[in-house]
Amino acid sequence: MLLRKDQLEASLHEEKKLIEDGRLKEDNPLDLSEGFSKLCEACRRGDLKLCQEMITDGVNINARDRFDYTPLILASLCGHYEVVQLLLESGALCERDTFQGERCLYNALNDRIRNLLLSYDYSKSTDPLQPFAAHITSLLSRDEPQTSDILVTAVGESFRLHKFVLSARSPYFRKKLSTAPETSSWKIPPAIPPQAFGIAMRYVYLGEIPTELGGGPGTGFSEDEILEGLDKISKHLEIRSLWDAVLESDDRRLSRQRRTEEVEKGRSQVEAWFLDNVMKHKVVVDTEKADDVKWDSNNGIFADVLLRADQPIEGSANSPTADPSQVQASRTTQGPLDGIPVGPASFPFRSPSQSRPTRSSVLFPTHRAMLLRSEFFLTMFSSAFREAQQTPHLQIIPIGCSPAVLEIVLAFLYTEKADFPLGLAIDVLFAADLLLIDRLKQKAAVVISTLGNGTMQPASDLQIVGTETPPAEEAIDIYDVVRAGWLTRVPRLEEFGARYFAYRLENYIDEDDFADLIRESAGRIKGRQETDSIELLDDIRYYLSERFRLRFEDAGLEDMMDEGDGEIDGENGEGNAGKEVTNLRDGEVLVTEEVEELRLRDRDEEREGEGQLPRLNGAIRTLDGETAGDEFAGDAINYQILLGKIDGLLDRLKLDA
Repeated sequence: MLLRKDQLEASLHEEKKLIEDGRLKEDNPLDLSEGFSKLCEACRRGDLKLCQEMITDGVNINARDRFDYTPLILASLCGHYEVVQLLLESGALCERDTFQGERCLYNALNDRIRNLLLSYDYSKSTDPLQPFAAHITSLLSRDEPQTSDILVTAVGESFRLHKFVLSARSPYFRKKLSTAPETSSWKIPPAIPPQAFGIAMRYVYLGEIPTELGGGPGTGFSEDEILEGLDKISKHLEIRSLWDAVLESDDRRLSRQRRTEEVEKGRSQVEAWFLDNVMKHKVVVDTEKADDVKWDSNNGIFADVLLRADQPIEGSANSPTADPSQVQASRTTQGPLDGIPVGPASFPFRSPSQSRPTRSSVLFPTHRAMLLRSEFFLTMFSSAFREAQQTPHLQIIPIGCSPAVLEIVLAFLYTEKADFPLGLAIDVLFAADLLLIDRLKQKAAVVISTLGNGTMQPASDLQIVGTETPPAEEAIDIYDVVRAGWLTRVPRLEEFGARYFAYRLENYIDEDDFADLIRESAGRIKGRQETDSIELLDDIRYYLSERFRLRFEDAGLEDMMDEGDGEIDGENGEGNAGKEVTNLRDGEVLVTEEVEELRLRDRDEEREGEGQLPRLNGAIRTLDGETAGDEFAGDAINYQILLGKIDGLLDRLKLDA
């Protein structure tokens, strides 16, 4: 229904008043902080690495600068597809029915970006925690596998709940279960309507408050009695925000904001529980004795399974050179209900041959209810496998990754957070692939393709004669990245690897490892025919063309790249600086002497501003050691040289592509 002008103005006035009163948050608040300015600048320049770092630091990606631009609008306007994709995956808003959303779509540089914005799922972009909340809510109705450990009964109804969720979300249950962790049942007073308790538990489990509370004929309780019961429960369980959510459920926007805040609050509460219980009680033992650890099933942190990860022998916590203060021994106490295992602890190696290091393992007490977010564990616990059986002591399940990687996996399953350094990204990728956790696998791919990306500055970038620039140390092993993309079936990494090679091809084209990788790519096609292409090489050619074409587009010289125009050699290119460059197709003058002078001066100032050496007599060194008159001519020569090297590589490998 269309609103009249006076209705629209009244709605906007009410919204403004709610924002001023602090009851409603603005979707795109003004942000003049230094961190947000860095993010905006990175979005303008297409710096994926800096964008990822700013997002990890917690910068609000939906804020706006003093010119009313959001990071998503800037990235779309400047044509940086990968940055737009990263922002959307990180929760950037692009709602078509809003002013900023329409600006973003209208200002998108090309249809590829516009289609990405249009096709992106709105609920996923506005609520990144939705999968986490949906899983917690699903525990209320999940029958198989059975993960509940406390039964709450009411008049004619019963609720199978989880102690760790109740302890994390309700101060009342936290105190009650900490003093009596063996509690397995709880009865609701008859005066409390079961419908009210059901709504309260749905709220505790991060579900939405229903618009219809129930009650009426045939239910045994009126709606007023259910509301009164909700008020009592919210006070008794010390979750007053439940009552506030019920009162604001009629206002859709306030209700959505309230839910977003409550889901974030719930995630933080579960994270605090995870750190104070799961991570605090992890145990380091000798690998040979890890299976002998006995951890009572009835324990104070309500864990029902142990996950084991083995440390590498080199640098393990129990090696002779390790710091003994860093070794965490297993604990023992008097009672069986405090979450502490009984069994052999990790101790210094006492063999006469102390030169042989002792391998250690780390045991993590976890909850099956959270592990079910992994399809691997869901299948395991739903089957007749030994790990799915209930035993007096917790089952120990070995996981094929290091303890550091397993901590990252568990943190994601419990909190939806996935903050890890680039150095562990490939290991996390393989662990997520093993455990069938697609969202974590995609997050690992994002980390690799952003933090490992840098600014995609070409390796040579046309060296100036008389200067030598040492190659920068690569942050990642690109060969491992490409092979990891193949093994884990992540197209994003395959594309990233091809683009990475293309922008640094002169550093890799002559390496034996590169030739082996091309041979592997060719071998990935079963029953390969002579007419079949090589996927990796095709992608490298595409991004190589993009690398050089982008340097010409702004100046209108893209026709120099077309093969039909013939090759441009150093003689034709040399001396173009200071002269008119003419398009051979229609005679239009593209670069005049004055424009060329301004361009060279701006480029020199940019190089000096970045700390680079100034040009030396305008001479540019190409990849074959020759000199070119200007950078455009040098680029054309380098492009042909690299294409020739690719053809030469195929000849050496005896491959047709």
